[in-house]
Amino acid sequence: MTGSGAAGPAAAGPGAAGPAAAGPGAAGPATGHSEALRRGIRLEWVTLAWNVVGVVVLAILAITASSVALAGFGLDSFIEIAASIVVLWELSGTGVDRQRRALRLIGIAFVLLAVYLTAQSAVALVTGHHASHSLVGILWTAATAVVMFLLAAGKARVGRRLANPVLITEGRVTFVDGLLAVAVLLGLVLNLAFGWWWADPVAGLVIVYYAVREAVQIFRAQ
Repeated sequence: MTGSGAAGPAAAGPGAAGPAAAGPGAAGPATGHSEALRRGIRLEWVTLAWNVVGVVVLAILAITASSVALAGFGLDSFIEIAASIVVLWELSGTGVDRQRRALRLIGIAFVLLAVYLTAQSAVALVTGHHASHSLVGILWTAATAVVMFLLAAGKARVGRRLANPVLITEGRVTFVDGLLAVAVLLGLVLNLAFGWWWADPVAGLVIVYYAVREAVQIFRAQ
C-alpha cells in the first residue's frame, strides 16, 4: 500500500514537468521580439550619434564653402536626428495613436526641409552663386552614404521582424539620407573636377524631390 501511495507523486512527476517543458517554447517568440527591439533601439542610437556629429561638421563646411548642397544636407541631418528621436520615443511604448503621431512628425519635418531648400537652391541658381571646393565635404558625404545605407538595411530587417511601420518608415528616411549623400557628393565632385558651380544647387533640388516624395508617402498612409 505504501509503495503504491509513494508511486503516485512519482507518476505525477512527468505530467507536472509538461508545463515547465512548454515554458521555453512559449518564451521563444517573446525573447526574439525583445532582442529585435533592442537591436532597433541600438540602430537608432547609432543613427542619432552620427547625425549629431554630422550637423556640426556640415555646418562648418557649408559656411566655409558657401555650399547650398552641404547646408541642405546638414538640415537633412537635423531631420534624421528628429526622426531617430521620434522612433526611440515610439519604440518605448505601443499603440496606433503613438505610431500615427510619430509618422506625422517625420512628414512635417520633410515638408519644412523641402520649402527651405527650394528657396535656397532657386536663389543660388538665379544669382549664379559659386560654391567653393570642399575636399572634406566630399570625404564626409562619401562616408555618410556608406553608413546610412548599412543602417537603413538593418532598420528594414528589424522593422519587418517587429512589424513596426514607424521603424520601417524611418529606415526609408535613412536610405534616402544615403541617396542624398550620394547626390551631394556628386555635386561636390563635379564642382571640384569641372567647375560646374550649378551642380551644387541642383544637388539641393535633388534633396527637395526626395523630401517631398517621402512626405507625400507618409501623409497618404495617414
